[in-house]
Amino acid sequence: MAPTNIPAKEIPHIHSLDHLGRVLRAVDPDASPSILDHTEDIDRLNKAIQQASIQNPWFTETHCRIALTWWGQCLSESQIRSWLAPYPDAVTQPVTIALIMAGNIPVVGLHDLISVLVTGHKALIKASSKDDVLLPVLVDILSARDETIRSKVEWAVGPLKAYDGVIATGSNNTSRYFEYYFGKKPNIIRKNRNAIGILSGNESDGDLKNLADDIFLYFGLGCRNVSKLYIPRGYDIQKLIRAAGTYEHFKNHHKYANNYDYYKAVYLMNEQPFIDGEFCLFLEEKRLASFEQIESVWPVPGSVLVQDGVLFCVAGRSIFLDGGLRLLRLDPLTGRKLSETLLDDRDP
Repeated sequence: MAPTNIPAKEIPHIHSLDHLGRVLRAVDPDASPSILDHTEDIDRLNKAIQQASIQNPWFTETHCRIALTWWGQCLSESQIRSWLAPYPDAVTQPVTIALIMAGNIPVVGLHDLISVLVTGHKALIKASSKDDVLLPVLVDILSARDETIRSKVEWAVGPLKAYDGVIATGSNNTSRYFEYYFGKKPNIIRKNRNAIGILSGNESDGDLKNLADDIFLYFGLGCRNVSKLYIPRGYDIQKLIRAAGTYEHFKNHHKYANNYDYYKAVYLMNEQPFIDGEFCLFLEEKRLASFEQIESVWPVPGSVLVQDGVLFCVAGRSIFLDGGLRLLRLDPLTGRKLSETLLDDRDP
């Protein structure tokens, strides 16, 4: 029989993180009264939410509370232990990790900070000017429960100095500078990311409501927000617009409304066809942040080349997924398949 007295894995700061989780769960307006037992921390966080929404209008109080409440669900001792179970124990010789944080959605850099702390390292934080209100308050709440955190978190002012590794989050453009400045240090450099949605036309109202959340939550500014749709030919996009009706109030947000009006004017002036949802725009084109029509859920067609009366195209997502990619030669007049070549991980 296996021994039952094996000590639990030692995880730095787990009890203060568990406390922070309880505080964050309490910022949910629908929180149970049983968890509203840390009024000083909760009051301070509520004031920070108000300040953050004033400083950065994209951070509405609702979106701040959604982000913080989600983190509250993640930061319980059991959840943290489950997350870290597959990983090695915390280090005994910590190094300093510089964290260059984005500011597209509220507390987007919190995961990096927690990852540094629970692995036993120190954090040197370069916060985004767009998101520099909430995170310091969260660190203070942690430090009040665990004084050692104060010596493990430093806020960078000016150029970064005295660090051993870097986690930097930015755009494709800023990543070039990150690679230039930090390329000689161990690093994780994140670039632009985009999410897509592929519709079959058989989605339920609940499916479309969830997709609407993936598109519109945080005004679509998150790197995991869906910004491009593949839809069946003839699909009624109004079904999705109706499902997204809970976000119609966005048109009353001055920054969002300005963007909506600007792009609508651009499309009209350029005579680009688009679908106007009254609070959102759908543009059919090849770029991201749009939609394209497809004939089937799989394969999703890519670009095509017509040469010497033969149409060439590649179908599929990856040589590692769904059985690989297909290089097809077609008759452009009839659609008849002339040849098909499989490209997969065994024969790329």
